[in-house]
Amino acid sequence: MLQQILIHTPVYVWAILAVLVWRGTAALRDREMPVRSLFIVPAIMLALSLQDVVMKFGSDAMPLAAWALAAAAAALLVWKLGRSRTAPAATPGRVIVRGSWAPLAMMMAIFLTKYAASVLLAVLPHARQDALFAAAVCALFGVFNGCFLGRLARDVASLQGGSHAGRAAQAS
Repeated sequence: MLQQILIHTPVYVWAILAVLVWRGTAALRDREMPVRSLFIVPAIMLALSLQDVVMKFGSDAMPLAAWALAAAAAALLVWKLGRSRTAPAATPGRVIVRGSWAPLAMMMAIFLTKYAASVLLAVLPHARQDALFAAAVCALFGVFNGCFLGRLARDVASLQGGSHAGRAAQAS
């Protein structure tokens, strides 16, 4: 069965995986980038996640609420408890970002969740109507996105130096 699943996976899915691995491995190294580039991966992951929620479970209140609540909770936790990974660069409008495994791990977790949910729904289409399954998958997508958004908020706050998260990150 696993062989059939892999054979019937569209080629573009493997291309997406390759891009995510490439982008995630790039995040392992310290790098200098424009501040606006901090928003790219969270925005793409946000769009992909919401698109997947709507495509798999519709735009009903329950799937979107599960996603939103989980995203908000995860964003708040990451923003409050995490450490900033950025520092201002010598050039205005640019930032130095410390390398981290977190982006690669998060992108792989999102990809695997999307892939597993897609395979399960292809094999068991009636699972789409299962409220518990829908809530769990949507909440998981929300947690992943919340982590990206919380880290982005923490990094931006740290660059501005005016928030609790920014001061905590600078103190450590």
